Amino acid sequence: MKKIFFLLATLFLMSCEDVLKEEPKAVAVETFYNTAAEVETAVNAAYQELRATNGISGQLGAQVEAYTDYSYGRGSYQVLSDFQGLNSTNIPRTDDGWRLFYLSIRNANLVIQNAPKGKNISQADVAKYVAEAKFLRAYNYLWLVRNWGGVPIRTEATLNEPNVKRGTVDEVYTLIIADLKEAETNLPDKPAQVGRATKWAAKAALAEVYFTRNQYAEARDKADEIIKSGQFSLVPVTVAADFDKVFGPTVVTSPEEIFYLKMTRQNNQGMYLAMFAHHPGTRLHGAGGFFAHYTDSQTNPVYKNWDNNDLRKSYNWINWNIGLGSNSMLCKKFSDALAPTGTAAGNDFPIYRYSDVLLMYAEAACRASNGPTAAALEALNQVHRRAYGKPATAPSTVDFKLADYTAETFNDLVLKERGYETQYEAKRWLDLKRLGTAKLKQIIKAATGKDVADKHLFWPIPVGELNFNTALDPSKDQNPGY
Repeated sequence: MKKIFFLLATLFLMSCEDVLKEEPKAVAVETFYNTAAEVETAVNAAYQELRATNGISGQLGAQVEAYTDYSYGRGSYQVLSDFQGLNSTNIPRTDDGWRLFYLSIRNANLVIQNAPKGKNISQADVAKYVAEAKFLRAYNYLWLVRNWGGVPIRTEATLNEPNVKRGTVDEVYTLIIADLKEAETNLPDKPAQVGRATKWAAKAALAEVYFTRNQYAEARDKADEIIKSGQFSLVPVTVAADFDKVFGPTVVTSPEEIFYLKMTRQNNQGMYLAMFAHHPGTRLHGAGGFFAHYTDSQTNPVYKNWDNNDLRKSYNWINWNIGLGSNSMLCKKFSDALAPTGTAAGNDFPIYRYSDVLLMYAEAACRASNGPTAAALEALNQVHRRAYGKPATAPSTVDFKLADYTAETFNDLVLKERGYETQYEAKRWLDLKRLGTAKLKQIIKAATGKDVADKHLFWPIPVGELNFNTALDPSKDQNPGY
């Protein structure tokens, strides 16, 4: 019965996904968006593109995991770990990410435009489903703006307009924040089915937006709303294998889950990113693995300096010689030995976990107060205690102490903890980017010895977009270096 909501959504999408994607006018608006069930089905189509194998939980996630300070790319992903921009092999991969984000946005826009016109749907249901569509639209734009910069802003008002100018970064964030505020107001407290967005997902996304925008007081306060709600808690662990209760392939949900992309062991319905981590010899993935990312236990300082008593270290990584020597390590965080195909790992893909919120709060509170606070320290310590197998909410022998840190050293400590906590969740590169170019380049240089080229900071606008969107000027609207 795992993830029954998305299994049902998939059955629908198998029959009409092409209609929603390619020929929206083939579904008559006056006959399709009239009931709550019909509108919910249309909302499901916006989720589908986020869960696509070439999206953030698959090939696109593999892109950003090759940019981290804790791992390196291999094969066609190796060039990404040189931090000099994309080559002709990797540009089509980010182009496809662009296509998927805008397809999800388009499906969300159809709901936003048409649900209010339904004849047999309550106003409460209209508000709920429009809010859910706006949450999904905002999340897609959040990925777009952080990876491409300013982008064309397509809303329900421009649904049938192919030529849309490139919006500024500020304009994109203005839409994101407006959408998330509406979602926060009108989404339910509890999801009707596991995997649907709630007001808490909207609050977590708002916290991340404010965090990314250096609006630290706002980020602190939004994260604090989630913490004080009492709705979420860290899953207890006592040994490394207990993290399977958070990341394992059979987990339906947990007290830690705020918003995840739900996956199933069906072809093209599972977490494809897991395939990039594994090697066939480990037998940790039923379909083998690409071993497209790895680290080295001796030459990578992030891994080497990581305390061996931290249970996340042994849970996340396995020593396996991939032909690069006996010190090579592979990430095993998302393992599914029973995955029937490469695109069918059952592990859900975390978007917002409670630990994310605690760590966002810790850093944002410190930055907003120009120094660590007792509440910020406690939020950090909860994540740290759990990592060592201690009860999260009780003082322990592994606790950090307030007197030991300044504002700068505390922020660096939280950043390090975030790096350990969110490995292989496609978060680290974006986490470093929000700190500014100088800090990002410093961290990558220290870990890899590589200099990050400025062109590596943003992906190229797809040539197809530049060719067919006449509101764009290829000589002005392409990102630098491409």
